[in-house]
Amino acid sequence: MAIVFDSWVTEILALQSTVFAILYVIFKIDYTYWKKKGVPYLEPTFPLGNGWDTTLMKKNFGEVLRDVYFETEGRDFVGIYSLNNPILIVRDPELIKTIVVKDFNYFPDRGIYTDEATDHLMVNLFFLGGTKWKSLRQKLTPTFTSGKMRAMYGIILDCARILSDVTPAGSIVEVRELIARYSTDVIASCAFGIDVDSQHKPEAEFRQWGRRFFKPSLRTYMTQALGFSNPKLRALLPIPFTPKDITEYFTRVVTDTVKHREETGIIRKDFMQLMIQLKNNGYVDDSFSITKQKNTDQASNKLTSKEVAAQAWVFFLAGFETSSTTVSFCLYELAKHPDVQKKLQEEVDDTMKKTNGDVTYEIIMNEMPYLDKVVSETLRMYPPVPALNREVAKDYKIPGYDCVLDKGTKVIIPVMGLHYDKKFFKNPEKFDPEHFSEEQKASRHPYCYMPFGEGPRICIGMRFGLMQVKLALIHLLSKFDFLPVGDKHSKLRMAPNNLVLTPIGGINLKVERRQVQAS
Repeated sequence: MAIVFDSWVTEILALQSTVFAILYVIFKIDYTYWKKKGVPYLEPTFPLGNGWDTTLMKKNFGEVLRDVYFETEGRDFVGIYSLNNPILIVRDPELIKTIVVKDFNYFPDRGIYTDEATDHLMVNLFFLGGTKWKSLRQKLTPTFTSGKMRAMYGIILDCARILSDVTPAGSIVEVRELIARYSTDVIASCAFGIDVDSQHKPEAEFRQWGRRFFKPSLRTYMTQALGFSNPKLRALLPIPFTPKDITEYFTRVVTDTVKHREETGIIRKDFMQLMIQLKNNGYVDDSFSITKQKNTDQASNKLTSKEVAAQAWVFFLAGFETSSTTVSFCLYELAKHPDVQKKLQEEVDDTMKKTNGDVTYEIIMNEMPYLDKVVSETLRMYPPVPALNREVAKDYKIPGYDCVLDKGTKVIIPVMGLHYDKKFFKNPEKFDPEHFSEEQKASRHPYCYMPFGEGPRICIGMRFGLMQVKLALIHLLSKFDFLPVGDKHSKLRMAPNNLVLTPIGGINLKVERRQVQAS
């Protein structure tokens, strides 16, 4: 029986209209935020604000921010809205430097939604903030030193050799899947301490679970996008960042590995071994021993079993998609630019010849300048994470402006926009490794290129990621030529339902065995 109107349908419509009207008024008031602050802004439209293209999945998140960057040419910063949530887009490299380095204490956190109670895998460096992040960063920093990377080098080298062995010559290959299996093996071995061999067994269990998590879906995209841009609204959705069954699987893998190593005393030079050191003793050392030390003064620094699982998981989360897409994009550009590919192969051949094929960590990281340029240019054109998030921890006056950002305000740095600005890169739409010549690097602001972030929250695994990428490229280019399929002038289209730059339909390249191999 209807209470006010003649039918329930009429009452429901009346209620919906009332709610809509209330929301409209609230949003219109919220949309005056940047105007009151005296900040230039892009005009929002109810109810999505400036987020129509991302919400309706017309464009990738990074591409939308790149559009905002160029639409606001000449501004140091500009305001936008995600729904009714104000976000400041910072364009000026000097102000960016101030935010991520000089005034880091005002912007220590990413401002991303986290729920440790329902998803313990979120208790990791990427998601945490405040004192929890600082404490964990201090514990984990010793695990990513150059010395520890050298120790893990052999594991990745073995995976790279297998990659070159399983690459099918004389055929068209979807290289993203090929490299994804390589990345899976690297991270499974280093972070989880297990041998999954997905390069020989594409349907390996570990690979299937990882593929499931990274498979684009509306659910995944919405939870991730809202977690970044509108954490308050995201908190209303009773959906964990990581599906429960995936959380249980990866936690079980870590638990089983830890138990096996503690029972057998196995010493393996990988990230998992260092995590077990932190779990048992509260510190890491070069011995890689996991024997529990008595009366250690580092007891308060010990990791819990769930924290160990969370660090292995974020290693997978941050390292898998970013490294595999970087190698894939690089091969794609090399196929389109045979002159660049040939020049890089010459450097690879010379290096292989000088070392009799025994390329060391120091050589790939410090003694292959053209490889550095090629990888850097790939990361410029295809930054794996095309934007950086920060949140104002306490009221902050923007230097040189009569504007105070309120505590809790979200700040986004449009990395992809900076990477395509012709003020910093002469031919931003062209793949040109000489953008990273010493002369060109010296001529531009250092904070216009940030594929790994900058400041205290720079990616802690940067060296590991570069090592993984470079080893894959060296072993592939020493044996194979990569050629384009179809129109070499066509551009890749990025999936709109993924925060990481991901090409729609993969990347198909023709692979031919080289006539003269490096070794």
